[in-house]
This record gives sequence, structure tokens and C-alpha cells, in this order.
Amino acid sequence: MADVLTFTDRGIYCPAGDFFIDPWRPVDRALITHGHADHARPGMTRYLATPSAAPVMQYRLGEDARIETMAYGTRRRIGGAEVSFHPAGHVPGSAQIRVAVKGEVWVASGDYKVVDDGLSEAFEPVSCHAFISESTFGLPIFSWTPQEVLAGQVNAWWAANAAEGRASVIGAYALGKAQRLMRTVDAAIGPILTATAVENITEVLRAQGIDLPETVRITEEVSGKTHPGALIIATPGSTTHGWMRRFPGAATAFASGWMALRGVRRRRGTDRGFVMSDHADWDGLNAAIRATGAEKVFVTHGYTAPFRRYLEEQGFDAHVVSTEYSGDDAEGAA
Repeated sequence: MADVLTFTDRGIYCPAGDFFIDPWRPVDRALITHGHADHARPGMTRYLATPSAAPVMQYRLGEDARIETMAYGTRRRIGGAEVSFHPAGHVPGSAQIRVAVKGEVWVASGDYKVVDDGLSEAFEPVSCHAFISESTFGLPIFSWTPQEVLAGQVNAWWAANAAEGRASVIGAYALGKAQRLMRTVDAAIGPILTATAVENITEVLRAQGIDLPETVRITEEVSGKTHPGALIIATPGSTTHGWMRRFPGAATAFASGWMALRGVRRRRGTDRGFVMSDHADWDGLNAAIRATGAEKVFVTHGYTAPFRRYLEEQGFDAHVVSTEYSGDDAEGAA
């Protein structure tokens, strides 16, 4: 099997096409799987992404960033390689990138989840000889709460707090998870407020036609008195900012796949944890890999070593690849 993609100190590289996929150091041509900060980094001469990923990338990378778009399923020759983008189900516009060279097909997954969240374009398996898969949550302990159960949990928590006259503050990453929460909750319970970073991304997504409920940006004029019983969606880092003082007694929560691990909620210092992730859980990872039909699998970031061992036991030619992606913590760091 020829190496269609190689792994370098700048990122995943295609020699036949002379391009990189989600590089972490400046290169000439970068194919980008999605707009999270650990995958779409500044400094590239040219970017190629899906039309629905491009607006957030442009917002974050600046007006001068040269971003070309390519629709899902469209095939394009770049040098000696044929490339195409396919839905990854991670966040709006996220893509797996298929690269074919002389009949050999490799797919770089980026980040993905296999459950359709109703917000992102639903994941589609792509047949290939080799699959580069994330393994952020590559242990059997990670099993996500069904969406309808999760909705009931969040709504019950919010409604109980609102009945007591308390605001409900939930930490969620600004791109993807925050908007999933907006679409998940029952807006009849009360107003939905957003911290600045969340509202900025939400405005970008609304402008490209994504249907999201009404939200109110938190400004100096917004408080627990002006919006009693509100749900506040904020980035994890912003929940310690000064605006929190205007919502005394607020209940706090964090939405993350890491909530499946005992002790993480306590270390986060929140009242409640909701098991919610934009990445595949253990069953999702395994189902996605099997659906590709790939014989060779490369696992990146997360629980790479145990996941590789498990895949080898299942008969795959499995390898660990060192990258600078950070999985579910990317937006928190950003």
C-alpha cells in the first residue's frame, strides 16, 4: 500500500498534490476539515474548505485569509491527487477529506460524530483503504446520553432553577456545542442569553442561513433582574468573568464528553455536568471505522495507545500518529 498521505512536523501531507490537511504550521495550501481553532490555524497562504465552514473560518482568520470553497461530494484534481469533502457530523461545515492517488484511497476524518444532531451535516461513511481517525474519546467508558434524554435533563435542570428565580449558566464551546444547546432546549422556559464569544459565532451561523432560536447578548444592561430565570450559554473560560456577578445565585453546569468521567465535574467546580460531545463516543468510533472498510487505521489525539491496541486485536493494521490537535478541549483553549 502506497502512502497517499504522510505525517510531518507541519501536519498531514499529500506529496502527490503538494497540500496539507489541517496543518499546525504555515504552509502554502491547506485543506481544512472544520473551523475549530486547532484545525483551522492562521498563517496559511491558501485555504480550501466547505462552503458552510468558510464563514466561521473567515471570521476567525480575518478578511485577508484566502479561503476557497468546495461542496460536499465534489471531486477536484490537485496535482496528482483527487480530493473531495464528505460530511463529518462534528460541527456545521465539518468534513472528512478523501484523497485518492492512482487508485489508492485515504480519508482524513478530522473530528467527527456519527449521531445526527440536527445542526451539523450528518456523518457519511467513506470507503477507503486507509482511515486517519481521531480518538478523543477512545475508551469504552465513553458512551453518550441519547439526545432526547439529554434534552429532558437540561430542560428539567433549567426549569427547576427558573422556578427558584435563579439563572442557569452552562459552559459550552462557542462553535457547535453552544448552538446544539440552543436547538435542544425548550425556549418556552425562559430567555436564552449568550456570552460574547458564543453570540459572535452564532451571528455568523445565522447569517449563512442556519436556523437558531432567539438569543440575547450579555451586555452591561443585561442581568438577572432584567432577564429572570434565563439560560446563559457561555464558553467555559468566560464563566468566571465579571458579568457573572449580575446573576447572583446562578446554577452552573458544563456540557462535555468529559462529564462521563467521575471527578471531572467536581474539578470544573460546577453544580451539574451533562454528557454531551461533538465527537464520536466509543461505539461511534468503532462503527465509523468499520464502515470505511479500511484495513489500515491511524489514530490521532486522545486515547491513542489503548485504542490502537484494541484495533489491532480486531485485526486492523493500526498506528498512532502524533499531532497537535486537542479534540474536545480546543475551543476551551481558544
